[in-house]
Amino acid sequence: MKIVIDDKIPYIREAIASLTADAVYKKGAEIGPADVRDADALIVRTRTRCDERLLGGSSVRFVATATIGFDHIDADYMRRAGIEWMSCPGCNAGSVAQYMRSVFLLMKRDLGLPLGGLTLGIVGCGHVGSKVKAVAEEYGMRTLVCDPPRQERGDEGRFVTMADIECEADVITFHVPLAKDGPHPTYHLADEAFFSRLSRRPIIVNTSRGAVVDNGALLGAFINNKVAQAVIDTWEHEPDIDRRLLERAWIATPHIAGYSADGKANADNMVIDGLCRRFGLRRPPLIVPPPLPPGFIPSADDDTLRLQLYNPLDDSARLKASPESFEELRGSYPLRRETADIG
Repeated sequence: MKIVIDDKIPYIREAIASLTADAVYKKGAEIGPADVRDADALIVRTRTRCDERLLGGSSVRFVATATIGFDHIDADYMRRAGIEWMSCPGCNAGSVAQYMRSVFLLMKRDLGLPLGGLTLGIVGCGHVGSKVKAVAEEYGMRTLVCDPPRQERGDEGRFVTMADIECEADVITFHVPLAKDGPHPTYHLADEAFFSRLSRRPIIVNTSRGAVVDNGALLGAFINNKVAQAVIDTWEHEPDIDRRLLERAWIATPHIAGYSADGKANADNMVIDGLCRRFGLRRPPLIVPPPLPPGFIPSADDDTLRLQLYNPLDDSARLKASPESFEELRGSYPLRRETADIG
């Protein structure tokens, strides 16, 4: 069995080697039709567009993306071609929640904001948004949730409209998939009209998909004094991001909010589960993330420890110093753990 794999997916090689001797690792953006023509399975991240151009005429029967998002997967083509595919919903929800927790702590420490007096507007409250909501409420923040699909399903909870969030939120964070059509499109959900309606000069946070927030409109909102700060992890036109927006953003990171080792291991395990199920293979042992180095000395103070484990200002400083290295900063991302496990 031949498997083609994005070479930046960590921790997975030993498990793959136990399943097949024919594994090809290649940079995700460079995987092409010739690579997959005789492959049985393809394992990717967001940089590989999986559509007829790539897979037409190939022997691929299974595609897995080790990500929660799947807008790079042409689901209609997959259905027509009879190719089974999967994503990894919720795999890095804990990682994004860790990122957001650190942002909240930095808002308190560096911006002097009393968290207990803030209203957080959460747009999209699935695997990730629900964890962010719990973290915010742990710090005493008032939360407003806008999630029309969940509301229409009759899910438990109190839901508000975008108009409520635009009027009342001091911080607005997006945790939605990217959808250009359908009943609830999210492409440019935060557009020029959205920013014009804001009442409180909020902090805008985007860790979902870059095009959920119109980056040009956000830049205009800064110029027109409609927003106070921005925390941007996902950008339009990655890796060619808007340098003017990069300069203005308080925290600017290279699409790594979900990049904890724990989240990556979760995705690996979900992919291996799907692969083994599809091809009737015996599942290898669970993949576990590496421990922190022995030199790590955890703080006794919870908030200090959390920023010690992960401070997004470190990633922001690296990106602002070298924006042309966007992809390299993602590909060579340092070990980040959600817990203080030490080797």
